[in-house]
Amino acid sequence: MADTLQLDLVSPAKLLMSESVGMVVVPGIEGYFGVLPDHMPLLSMLRPGVVSVHAGVSDAPAKQFFVDGGFAEVNPDGCTLLVDEAIAIEDLTADNIADRQSAAEERMQSAENDIERAAAERALLVAEEMTSAMAGAAA
Repeated sequence: MADTLQLDLVSPAKLLMSESVGMVVVPGIEGYFGVLPDHMPLLSMLRPGVVSVHAGVSDAPAKQFFVDGGFAEVNPDGCTLLVDEAIAIEDLTADNIADRQSAAEERMQSAENDIERAAAERALLVAEEMTSAMAGAAA
């Protein structure tokens, strides 16, 4: 069994991270799941939440990122996370989150159809999850 797995965190704009890690915990659509070296193949949609990167299985997270959704592809050699947006937890600020929440609420009020309303609801959900992630990081 290998001691590490390859983690690639990719957004449309750039490769955010490409490292060998001991474990990664991912916000899957059905709940958080951990990925270890030699993991069975898996595809999962991601929901807004925190990706925790660990140097070892029993270590505290070395890095954490808030992701607003995307996909995870897991195989025995590694994990690739294709995300819409990823923000290092330490870069989340209350002001930024408040701005996102205000913009989402304005979009909700001005939505003219179900598609616009759904997009506004999703943006509001992301802002709420960011608030939770920032609070969890402070604890």
